[in-house]
Formats: sequence, structure tokens, C-alpha cells
Amino acid sequence: MGSEPTAGALLAAGNEAMLEAAFRTGDYFPARQLLTAARERAQHSRDRVTEAAALTGLGMLAHFAAIGEDLSRADWAAEERLFQQALAIQREADDPAGAAESLFGLGLVHQVLRGDWATAMPFYAEALELAERYADEMVRSEVHRHVGFFHVYVAGDPERGLRHLRLSQVLRERYGDPRRIATGTLALGEAELAGGNRAEAMRLLHEAVHQARAAGLSEQRIGWAERARHDAEVRAS
Repeated sequence: MGSEPTAGALLAAGNEAMLEAAFRTGDYFPARQLLTAARERAQHSRDRVTEAAALTGLGMLAHFAAIGEDLSRADWAAEERLFQQALAIQREADDPAGAAESLFGLGLVHQVLRGDWATAMPFYAEALELAERYADEMVRSEVHRHVGFFHVYVAGDPERGLRHLRLSQVLRERYGDPRRIATGTLALGEAELAGGNRAEAMRLLHEAVHQARAAGLSEQRIGWAERARHDAEVRAS
């Protein structure tokens, strides 16, 4: 009989299952089971870094599930607690890469679920500082993406925001996950449109629909891309 999977193996499987649910299937149950098992096994083996990463994963799972539904019904306080618990462990364990991801998660709670950019931005700023030094391309991409959103849609500085969003897309492409590349193209296309770069925006929005279909994304996510393209075409007519 083979040995039981390690906390790290459970974490990796849980994170992949979460992405499949978020971008393709909508079924979060397997991911929740795996991430919960990873947390429990890490606690048993006193692996604090993996325990925190599992908590961050559970927070991201809650977030992905929330954005696919009615945001007004999201339990933002529960999601916030998961990221806070993870961050406390990561600070204690001196895990700056993990802390960058949890800080980003806290920014998401306040920006996306509560509509509170003023509270979100300090979390994003600290996440960006740590991510640029310690995190992988995907975490860096996500933080640059949301900082870019702030400058494009809130601060009224589209050129500054687009620099962040263009870098975010470069990092996504370097990371190589087609699910993430498609959603990054969509976000960049919408931002280019907001910045007045209509021709580039239309190119990107058409590409986003193609990439979403090619990556086998969910009907909901393909629909988001198709609606963005349609709305841009209507504005251009």
C-alpha cells in the first residue's frame, strides 16, 4: 500500500481543483475537501507554512465561489477570517511569498465584496511590495491586475493603470495557464477601452472570446467575454 499524500501534495491538488471549479466546472466540493485535508495534515505535522497556504486556498475558493453568484449574499467576513488567519501564520513563520497572497486576498475581500477601495489599497500595496520580491508570476500578475483596476477605474489615471495591467498579462503569459491568460486578456481589453484605446481594445476583446472558448472555460466566463465584446461593439457603432 502506498503512503498517504503529504500536506503539500494535497494542497497542490486542492489548488488545481479550485481553479478547475472557478474557470470550468463550478464544482467546488472536491477542492474544498482537498484543501481542508491539506490544512488538517499540515496541522498534524506542524507544517505552519503549508497550513497557512491551505487557509489562503480556502479563502480564494470562497472568493471564486462568491464572484460566480450574487455578491450581495457573499459571506465576506468568513472569507476575511481565512486570509487573516493565514497571514498571521505567514508573518510568524517568515513566509513573505505566502503573505503576499494573503494580503492580496484581503484586498479582494474589501474591493470586490465590499466595494471599499480605500480599505483594499493598503493591502494591495503591501502585497505588491512582497510579491515583486518573493512571489511567483501568477501572484504578481493578480496584484498588478487589481492595482491597475484602481488607477484605471477609480483614480482616473488610465495610463498608469494600463502599465500595471499590461505587465500583469505578460506575467500571465509567462506563467502559461490558458485559463488565466484568457481572463487577463479580457481585463486588459476592457481597460484599454476605458483608456480610449479603442482599436487595441477591440482586438483584445475578440481575442479574449477566442481564448476563453479554446481554454474550455465555463459558459458563464465565455459569456462575460462575449458581453464585453458586444458592449464595446455597440459603443463603437
